Amino acid sequence: MICNCVESNEVLKLKFRKLHEKVVNSVNASSVIDFLFQEGAIGEDDMRALHRIRDDPQQQCKQMLGQLHTSANPQVFVHLYEAIKRETCLQWLVKEIDKYTDQSVISLLQQLEISETIGY
Repeated sequence: MICNCVESNEVLKLKFRKLHEKVVNSVNASSVIDFLFQEGAIGEDDMRALHRIRDDPQQQCKQMLGQLHTSANPQVFVHLYEAIKRETCLQWLVKEIDKYTDQSVISLLQQLEISETIGY
């Protein structure tokens, strides 16, 4: 069972990595970026830089995910999940994220530990 926000964030980070292509092809990054800024998950400079990529929504989403994966914010993926849950048209993606069972979450955490051990 997930017991704290840091662990929740790490599990969500891995889930978003596994679903990267679906997220890039489905998420309207503009509305998510505003929510992430509002919640303090990204800074003003990052928000402005991401909004400059408006003409290419997939590239904008890729950039956003890249920034989130390098973020020091311990809840950044929790906030991303919250933002996606707010989008009615993305409920199918929420189900994809939530479909991971306890065992698959344990497997994801083990992958994280292995990746950190070997430096990936």
